[in-house]
Amino acid sequence: MTQADPLMAPAALPSGAQLVLRVMPMPADANANGDVFGGWIMAQVDLAGAVLPARIAKGRIATVAVNEFVFKQPVSIGDLLSFYAHVTRVGRTSVSVHVEVYAERNPANLQVVKVTEANLTYVAIDAQGQPRPLPA
Repeated sequence: MTQADPLMAPAALPSGAQLVLRVMPMPADANANGDVFGGWIMAQVDLAGAVLPARIAKGRIATVAVNEFVFKQPVSIGDLLSFYAHVTRVGRTSVSVHVEVYAERNPANLQVVKVTEANLTYVAIDAQGQPRPLPA
């Protein structure tokens, strides 16, 4: 079920996208210029991307591939980041997801910009860390 976000234009989001994470970077997440580290953003995208595959797998999953990762705009301290995800493929043991990240900037004159997008693949794993089939 897709929830509408009053701050986001519906046309800007991919069909079936769900809000899976919202977070605000803090000073410890940024370099001396105030730009948030790309690695911090990548970690947040990995967390956000795992939400839908974990629901599908009904258990443990692991990230097996970051198929594409594009930084479109810098992220600054105080930006409110919204992570939207939608499943692009379900295989026998794996789930691929597209994640888009939007930043809400400048509270006095609200500006929403897409800052990052990525495609990731997760695999369902058993207790020994081996791939397992997804539930029917």
